[in-house]
This record gives sequence, structure tokens and C-alpha cells, in this order.
Amino acid sequence: MGQGCGQALDVEEQTALTNAIPMNNEEDSSMNKRLMPYYLMTVPAVVLFFVFLTLPALQGVYYSFTNWNGFGDHYDFIGIKNYVNLFKDGNVGNAYWFTFKFAVVVTILINILSLLIAMGLNAKIKARNFFRGIYFLPNILSVLIVGYIFNYLFSNVFTIWGQNLGIGWLSTNLLGSEQHAWIGIVIVAVWQGVAYNTILYLAGLQTIPGTLYEASNLDGANRWQEFWKITFPLIAPFFTINMVLAMKNSLMVFDQIVALTNGGPGRATQSISHLIYTGGFEGGEFAYQSANSVIYFILIAAVSIAQIRFLQGREAEM
Repeated sequence: MGQGCGQALDVEEQTALTNAIPMNNEEDSSMNKRLMPYYLMTVPAVVLFFVFLTLPALQGVYYSFTNWNGFGDHYDFIGIKNYVNLFKDGNVGNAYWFTFKFAVVVTILINILSLLIAMGLNAKIKARNFFRGIYFLPNILSVLIVGYIFNYLFSNVFTIWGQNLGIGWLSTNLLGSEQHAWIGIVIVAVWQGVAYNTILYLAGLQTIPGTLYEASNLDGANRWQEFWKITFPLIAPFFTINMVLAMKNSLMVFDQIVALTNGGPGRATQSISHLIYTGGFEGGEFAYQSANSVIYFILIAAVSIAQIRFLQGREAEM
């Protein structure tokens, strides 16, 4: 009897396992059907990203070790010669100096002004939503269009105002000065860049509970103490994001240069990206500027990573 019962149980277990296998297959088939739309959406995006971004970047790295001029069929491998020559090129050094100087000034100004504007827009003022829309308007305008408009203002409108008012420094075109043309580019970049950062800071300010400010008022804290003890520590993650984005966008400045000065006067306002474009596509230095773009990419990545690590460390300390 015991053996018969054991055999019966074994048969029942085998039958149950046999019946379970088709169910698992059916579940897998159902899961695959549910995941199919996601594959259909993600795979084309990955393919397009690889074809139009990753593959050209890899080709650029490949050509940086050659002497290709960008349009001929023949080229030779020259190793790291392009990279060595970059460190000896005075034009490249001037472009890097201008770009980093510009990026540091613009990043600081954008974050100071956008934080102040965001705090003002977060206050209980009349027509608050209207002012939020007005301050965000520069972000939706084309960079080139804004640049050409300011180019006309600097070249014509402001100079006429300066002559009529008898103001000497305003009577001359700011963009025509080798020493001060970069200031005009900074003005345009800050005017347009503040809009986006203001929205991010405003989003951060709205996450702070109002009860914290009520408690600080009861404790006798003034506005300055509230800012450093409550506001700034709680929006520190937004400050990190804005600093990284502002620095990255400033290091990649190109459109403002094209619209305002085209790198002039001379090479006084030539950024790295503008040098890569003009030298690579107009000057027959495709491989040489490809090497420059590789170094450019490494520097931007290094600066961004360093910013994130340092600022996130400060967040932890707060």
C-alpha cells in the first residue's frame, strides 16, 4: 500500500509539473507581448542615437589620429601629432582662455541673478504668474535671433543714445573693442540663461515648507539668517544642478559668438567650439580640430564631474 501510494503521489507530481510548464510559457508569452510596445519605442531611439551621435563621435576620435582635411579621399595616420601640436598652438590657447573666463563669469552671474529673481517671484506679490511668464520668455527665443537683435542694439541703438546723452563709453560699439567685446557676449548669455535657472530655483523654493519660516520668525531670525540656515541648505540640490548646467552651457558657447562678433575683433572672442567649427569645416583642419574636440569633450566632462562631486559634498555638510 505504501509503495502504491508513493507511486500515485509521484505520478500526481509529474502531472502537476507537466501542466505547470505550459502555464509558464503562456506567462512568458504574455509578458513579451506587454513589453513589445516598449521595445518598439526604445530600440529606434537607441539606433538613432547611435547613428547620429555615438558613431560620428567615434569617427571624430578616429580621424583625430590622421591628417585628413575633411573632403579628400586620401589621408595618413600620424599618431598623436595633432594632440601635440594643439598644446603649441597660440590660437588654441587663446580660445581656451577666453572660453573658461567667459564660462566662470557667466555661471556666477546667472546663478546669483536667477536665485534673486526666483526668491522675488516666490514671494506673495501681485501678478506673480505674469512675471514668471515674462522672466521665462527669453528661454523660448532662438539664441541666434537674440544675438542678432543685441548686435543691432550694441552697434546702432546704444551708440546713438550715448552720442545724444554725451556718454563717451556708450557712444562706441562695445562689440568692436578687443578688450571689451566679451562683455557684450556675457550680457547676452546671462540675459537669456537666467530664465531657465530661475524656473529651477523657483521649483526648489516651492518645496520648502512655510512652517520653517514661521518657526524662524518666532525665534527672531532675520532674512539673512533665514536664507543661510533654511533656504540655501534646502535648495542645495537645485543649486548643484544649476551650477553644472550653467557651466556646461557656457563652455559650449557658440551661437552668441556667431551672432555677435563671429570670433572678432581678430580672435578676441573666439571660443573653443567656434574655433573647432571654423578650423574644421572652413579651414581644412578637420583632423586637427577633431583632436581639439576630443580634448574639449574630456575637459567639459572633467569639469562637470568635479563640480558635481564638490557641490554634492557641500550638500552633505549642510
